Amino acid sequence: MSSKSKAKGSAAERAVVAYLKQWYPHVDRRLAGATLDKGDISGIPGVTIEIKNHSRIDLAGWIAELETEMANDKAWTGTVIHKRKGKSDVGQWYATMPVNIWIELLRKVTK
Repeated sequence: MSSKSKAKGSAAERAVVAYLKQWYPHVDRRLAGATLDKGDISGIPGVTIEIKNHSRIDLAGWIAELETEMANDKAWTGTVIHKRKGKSDVGQWYATMPVNIWIELLRKVTK
């Protein structure tokens, strides 16, 4: 990964952390380079968050990465947050997850 790509990714992670702190004050970026990747953001128990800031969308690859990270994190849910072109407001970015993970999320919040 080039330093330019790494800087873009780091900036996106910082933006997501700042956005999530409104509701989850303990969120933070995970340190890179861990043996078992558990996603990019920590601080919400049971939730794995992977951040992407790419010009080319690779949903299948990103979801496969998320599912591995969820297993490593022992998380019950997770999402890939990816930057929306031309939008700096994280609230306007996309959150993507497989339907089976989405259903588990719905089942937990609608009980």
